[in-house]
Amino acid sequence: MMSPYVRVFVPTLLSLMVSAAAMAQSGETAPNDIYNLSLAELGQVEISIATGNSTPLDKAPATASVIYAAEIEAMGARNLNEVLEAVPGLHVSLSTLSRLDSVYSIRGIHTGFNPQVLLLMNGVPVQSSLQGGRPSLFRLPVASIARIEVIRGPGSAIYGADAYAGVINVITKDAAAINGTEIGVRHGSFNSSDFWLQSAASWNDWGIALNVAYQESDGDSDRRINTDLQSSLDTLFGTDASLAPGPLSTRYQLLDTHLAINSEALQFNLWSWISRDAGIGAGAAQALDYEGEDDSELWMADITYRLNDDSDVWDHSLRFSYLYYDLQARFNLMPKGSILPIGSDGNLNFTEPAGTVYFPDGLLGNPGQRAEDTQFDLVSMYNGWDSHRLRLAVGTRRQALKSHESKNYGPGVIDGSSSVVDGTLTDVSDSPFVYLEDSSRTIHYISVQDEWQLISTLTLTAGVRYDNYSDFGGTTNPRVALVWATNDNLTTKLLYGSAFRAPSFSEQRFKNNPVSLGNQDLDPEHIDTLELSFNYRLNANFQTTLTLFTYQAKDMIEFIPDMDATTSTAQNARDQDGNGFEWEASWQPIPSLRLNGNYSWQDAKDAQTGLAVADAPGQQFKLGANWEFRPEWALNSQIYWVGDRQRAAGDERPAIDDYALLNLTLRRKNILPNLDLSIAMRNLTDEDAREPSNGTIADDYPLESRSMWLELKYLFR
Repeated sequence: MMSPYVRVFVPTLLSLMVSAAAMAQSGETAPNDIYNLSLAELGQVEISIATGNSTPLDKAPATASVIYAAEIEAMGARNLNEVLEAVPGLHVSLSTLSRLDSVYSIRGIHTGFNPQVLLLMNGVPVQSSLQGGRPSLFRLPVASIARIEVIRGPGSAIYGADAYAGVINVITKDAAAINGTEIGVRHGSFNSSDFWLQSAASWNDWGIALNVAYQESDGDSDRRINTDLQSSLDTLFGTDASLAPGPLSTRYQLLDTHLAINSEALQFNLWSWISRDAGIGAGAAQALDYEGEDDSELWMADITYRLNDDSDVWDHSLRFSYLYYDLQARFNLMPKGSILPIGSDGNLNFTEPAGTVYFPDGLLGNPGQRAEDTQFDLVSMYNGWDSHRLRLAVGTRRQALKSHESKNYGPGVIDGSSSVVDGTLTDVSDSPFVYLEDSSRTIHYISVQDEWQLISTLTLTAGVRYDNYSDFGGTTNPRVALVWATNDNLTTKLLYGSAFRAPSFSEQRFKNNPVSLGNQDLDPEHIDTLELSFNYRLNANFQTTLTLFTYQAKDMIEFIPDMDATTSTAQNARDQDGNGFEWEASWQPIPSLRLNGNYSWQDAKDAQTGLAVADAPGQQFKLGANWEFRPEWALNSQIYWVGDRQRAAGDERPAIDDYALLNLTLRRKNILPNLDLSIAMRNLTDEDAREPSNGTIADDYPLESRSMWLELKYLFR
């Protein structure tokens, strides 16, 4: 049966094509293809993520990477996660806490909700204030992306909270980045389909750009697990309720829309991300659930206005942003026909149950949230000194969250005295029994940064930012960076930075939960990082970078089991020390062939026990090649090797297997005039690759099996 999204989207797409083709007549020219730039020219491409100002990549006071739209297209990536896997020292893993959400592990720093990596969209934070990280089951199509800037290491001196292990800034396409009107379609394995449209126009001094993308998939039915939590309960109570062995639930449907309007003085962005019927992986309680789903809507608008100054020494800009996020989850926490031990508070209780209850319709919970995030920033640049560039910024931000919930268990619903509980749901949204009371916080900040050209070959960047939170107080985070053009071929960087992560609303205020409870007395996490980096350009066709790092992370927040209870409470429970290196190399032996490789090694340990941090890759090796072997033909390949992951203390399962994935994309431009064709294959060798699970699912989480995609793209000029 055709998806209802397709029935709505295709007619809309056709009508947009007609109007967009007309818009394209006045469109501006797109930037040069990144593969036409030399390696030396790539180093001079300017980025903004490192300092908040435009800075050449090879002189940026940070460990930074940039991936451009042409590279994303060449590698055949469909979403942001597939692009980020190519970044040195960054690994995209799977959450054991949140429905197989993506986890960006950088230098051994990660948790299940992944709030230690800050995601920005055109410089604006994209966060769920409930969990602190990205919105649940966040998948971002790549069609609208102009480039992705990534820094590995702290960024709180510029970006404030959660720029802890790294920062990712997705810059979307404006009118200048779009050449004509483009429509594309992709179809492939797992009954997956993608559609996209992008177009741009200019009117007087204004540019207008529209990007629309739709994606859907049934998910890979070969991603099977053998046991889950209900399997253990079946053994205990003699039932047969578990859906395992069975596949993970990884279906999705999403619509991603971006509108950009800009002039010399003003930039306006409007973004809508709508996800429907998203499967919830291994289940919200690590019990397979094929009926459960996430429905999400995210709307974000930001407007930036540059104030002209006749003196030419000041550059002021004002930015206002607003984010609205609505999530409705429907969970079958335990399947139909389960028998469960229930405590007097109505929650699961394996130590002191008030009774054993039969749930013929399953253990059901429908939590939801509506979050608003409003931010105002004033940034001023002073260029009145020959050797200094001063950046001043002040701002305020308000986060607010309203929760709602209905369920057939828990406080105010059952007390363990009934032997049978059916699927009737009780709405506890406006009662003391909801999982989280309505929450809000206000944040004020001020930051100062000076880029000082000490001598012609040596630049000092120093800055500090102070953030004050209405719920836990203030925190100050400095940074210092020396960038030395040692000689014509070598650039040396010495970097120090401090960063913090704010406790999320869930860590502070979870209640009436059978597993996790919040703690209002939490302090923010802090980290101090020191890096030494060498970038050496042997000649115009070969360059390499070596980055050494060490860090100390303090007061990391974890949910710690409570004594004589089945719950765990959030605590500032652990310090973590880490060190390692990241090596990168780029080589262009002939104009038509470009090779990129990187190897990373990290040793992250619990500062108290000395034990390795669980699940984080100790080693990664990545190799990419783009070969334009004939005019209009290109072959792109990537090899990703992930290894040396350790189990948590006390986990006696066999060691986590290493794995290597091979991806290939063959592209033919102008197979017909203005029509491009590509074939992409991922996990070509059908590797049985797995990401670590907790002990409830013994055989870890399988990744997607071999898949193939056919893509057609047409450009109206």
